[in-house]
Amino acid sequence: MLFNLRARVNFRNIGDLTTNGIQKIQPQIRQISSDIQHSRDRIKEKLAAIERQRPFSKFLTDRFDRHHTYLRISLTEKCNLRCTYCMPAEGVDLTPSHKLLSFEEIIRIARLFVSQGVNKIRLTGGEPTVRSDIINLVGELGKLKSQGLQTLAITSNGIALKRKLPRLAENGLSSLNISLDTLDPFKFELITRRKGTLDEIILRHTDSRLLIRQNISGFERVMESIEQAISLGIKPVKVNCVVMRGVNDQEVVDFVELTRTMAIDVRFIEYMPFDGNKWNEKKFVPYKELLDNIRNKYHNVTKLFDDSNDTSKAYHIPEFVGRFGFITSMSDHFCGSCNRLRITADGNLKVCLFGNAEVNLRDLLRENIPDQQLLDIIGAAVKNKKKQHAGSHMYHRPLVFNQLISSPFGYTHASYSKKSGSSDTMRPPDTNTTNSPTLSHVDSSSGRASMVNVSKKPSTIRTATACGKIRIGREAFNLVLANSLKKGDVLTVSQIAGINAAKHTGYLIPLCHPLLLSHVSVDLRMEERDYSVEITAKVECEGKTGVEMEALTAVSVSALTIFDMCKSVDKNMVIDNLRVIHKTGGKSGEWSSSGKLEQ
Repeated sequence: MLFNLRARVNFRNIGDLTTNGIQKIQPQIRQISSDIQHSRDRIKEKLAAIERQRPFSKFLTDRFDRHHTYLRISLTEKCNLRCTYCMPAEGVDLTPSHKLLSFEEIIRIARLFVSQGVNKIRLTGGEPTVRSDIINLVGELGKLKSQGLQTLAITSNGIALKRKLPRLAENGLSSLNISLDTLDPFKFELITRRKGTLDEIILRHTDSRLLIRQNISGFERVMESIEQAISLGIKPVKVNCVVMRGVNDQEVVDFVELTRTMAIDVRFIEYMPFDGNKWNEKKFVPYKELLDNIRNKYHNVTKLFDDSNDTSKAYHIPEFVGRFGFITSMSDHFCGSCNRLRITADGNLKVCLFGNAEVNLRDLLRENIPDQQLLDIIGAAVKNKKKQHAGSHMYHRPLVFNQLISSPFGYTHASYSKKSGSSDTMRPPDTNTTNSPTLSHVDSSSGRASMVNVSKKPSTIRTATACGKIRIGREAFNLVLANSLKKGDVLTVSQIAGINAAKHTGYLIPLCHPLLLSHVSVDLRMEERDYSVEITAKVECEGKTGVEMEALTAVSVSALTIFDMCKSVDKNMVIDNLRVIHKTGGKSGEWSSSGKLEQ
């Protein structure tokens, strides 16, 4: 029996239902109500215990037993601000709209992840509120709360948010993060690269007239959005502040002061690196330094309890209504408890913000593959998530910019900067323009092949970089991305094969000298545009002859290894563009080609 009702009420006749009779049985009624409530609580507790014991989705569990219950979905690359820490000064090229996730694709992804245990979804951008269907999208996602979703949140800059907030809240929005990096209206314009004021146009529903209010600055709009969110009862309302030394680090105490009267959670975010924001350690301010500055002002700062998956170290001043905290991605990372996955606006799955690894879900959705197959690919990506990110040594992409898919192992092309005042192409010195070129490995007297005698050459530091690519086709490309080929981890095996080949070049190429190499690196980058893998190898040694052949051999064998591991899927693979792009050392000195692969 689920209900154990110890009290019983017996009525002998209708006369018992008089006022006096009802008063006599009230204690029994209260006992029955108490028993019912007690039984309901026990049922809830049992259901919760069953839920806790249920195995978490294997697809969202990585090698370190981290359960990923938090999904961040970027709705757009567009943004109505140009913040210095977020977007390169030169801007970014936006992805064509047909390559972005559609309304239906976003809903399908969200529903699939919720079915596997995701209980929190955050909508990000760019700026999510510039998307025209944002209100309907939140409404549709809000329906997932009946399927296990607990929190539906948005991160916004607040510029275009205020008038949308009431309907967003009605449609299920339960949490809000607003980015605000300064309380100085003038500095706000500098940080956001948006000068001047904004005109506000309000439609009066009563008489259909337009009321135009002038001179509403961007800063004022953000503050009004924060106040509107609080008045609507949205909890929590978090204010995110990226702290940069010499820019806004002196305002930290002012932000804390906001929590005296405003029910907000101010979170100070350590300045993080990505390609294009000119990150350097001089701008970086560790959270402990900020905390010391706050404690110098407020002597009763109290540390609050942090849940295992919290990104922020939370603090509170007892008499204040709000709170503040620190997101310490750089000085004290929280990777060990990371439960977050990200979907970019163009449909790529990122398992780590700081990683280059991305898996294209958009094309798979448009091929209408079954959910189970999609889960297999998602699961493979999650299993490849690293234990922690590389901190300041790993540059992630601009926050509003979606790049092409890169390797699941974060390999990227090596790049070379030309010397000041030099031309784009550096040529070896022309030591003898009057003589015709000769083949160094041919004996001029006999015409037969001959190894060059290098015994009298001086030893110098030699480097060479070579590159090439292998086009593997869409099907093999997706399998390599998901690391789901039967032969195993293609990119790692290929990398090791290339390094090993460089060390054995003297045995493979008849007239090459065996060299003691000091360093070999093989980097691989996956390119979705032509379903290829670009391979770059760099070799170094101190010796009497160059290492161009070692670099070329490394690229060649690396590509052949990919061919061998993928040939069961596609035998039409093509290896091409194999060449040396840079070398240093020896008599001819430094030389470089453009280093760009042909399309």
